[in-house]
Amino acid sequence: MRTQVAIIGAGPAGLLLGQLLHTYGIDNIILEQRSADYVLGRIRAGVLEQVSVDLLRESGVSQRLDAEGLVHEGIELMFSGQRHRLNLAELTGGRKVVVYGQTEVTRDLMQARADAGLTTIYDASNVTLHDFDGTAPRVRWSQNGQQHELACDFIAGCDGFHGVSRASVPASAIQTFEKIYPFGWLGMLADVPPAAHELIYANTERGFVLCSMRSETRSRYYLQVPLSDKVENWSDAAFWDELKRRLGEEVAAQVVTGPSLEKSIAPLRSFVAEPLRFGRLFLAGDAAHIVPPTGAKGLNLAASDVGFLSRALREFYQERSEAGITHYSAQCLRRIWKAERFSWWMTSLLHRFDEADGFNARIQQSELDYVVRSRAGATALAENYVGLPMDF
Repeated sequence: MRTQVAIIGAGPAGLLLGQLLHTYGIDNIILEQRSADYVLGRIRAGVLEQVSVDLLRESGVSQRLDAEGLVHEGIELMFSGQRHRLNLAELTGGRKVVVYGQTEVTRDLMQARADAGLTTIYDASNVTLHDFDGTAPRVRWSQNGQQHELACDFIAGCDGFHGVSRASVPASAIQTFEKIYPFGWLGMLADVPPAAHELIYANTERGFVLCSMRSETRSRYYLQVPLSDKVENWSDAAFWDELKRRLGEEVAAQVVTGPSLEKSIAPLRSFVAEPLRFGRLFLAGDAAHIVPPTGAKGLNLAASDVGFLSRALREFYQERSEAGITHYSAQCLRRIWKAERFSWWMTSLLHRFDEADGFNARIQQSELDYVVRSRAGATALAENYVGLPMDF
């Protein structure tokens, strides 16, 4: 088998890259170690920046997003028992975010790929990458007891934090940076209307809370919990009780309870690998970086990565220029580190830390108060939250 670009991983990063390349007339094949049902079953983020929305529209996969996505012009910060709305659109010259679940993004991209007759190979096991330091990379895998090989011009590693792509790079050629946070997020998905029309980020004495949503009838709530906690320790009733206790009477009165569709605990981590290019292998999405979800940057960073990469590959094939692939890593990392900084800052601002003394707690409250009282502070949060331009 042969293709121009072999894409490892059929998550939203790999699928979006494949769709963008298809619109540019660049042949590509996607390899995924899991089944399509497994990929669709992953419950992830749901806040899209304008850059992500624009890329989905460019790839021709925005019909449902445009029809069903919830456009949000603001968010709420809650601390010391008080709610404060930040008007994102007014603070950023009209920029907004769209609430549309990652599962739905993945579903739309899968359908578009199937409609176009493009090749995605699921359940590919023992995937290995070869000769990407030269001009003739190859990918090998096994399936149904048979060995397969795919020759290509480039390999795009979009296979996540635990994937084979980054692991295939010699340790001496890559540097990693990591921060582990001392807590996790207990998330619950339920078919109930959300507690508010916009997201609420709450700093409370009992820990952080996020009131989010996937639609007008499906809500996603998160509670800060210790890393030692277990999902099985949380019944639905216990979750709803703790959520209401943290939110206080006013917001709790708006919470509609119901049976959970999914509950899970996600640890929080910051991670960056440098560089992102190794000959003809490129890392993108979670293979290259992880951000704590507080800033809603994970999926959006993956989208901007593949935005840069798709343009670089289009330049290579259509203009015979290697400028884009040469500068791919530097372009991505400039944006990645700004998103890492914002996600770290939001996490530090909104969570309770066991080691925090009275002084640190007061500093945290003062920072929150500054953000909601200062236009400069509010603008800095807003422009990062809605997403910095790709050339920033």
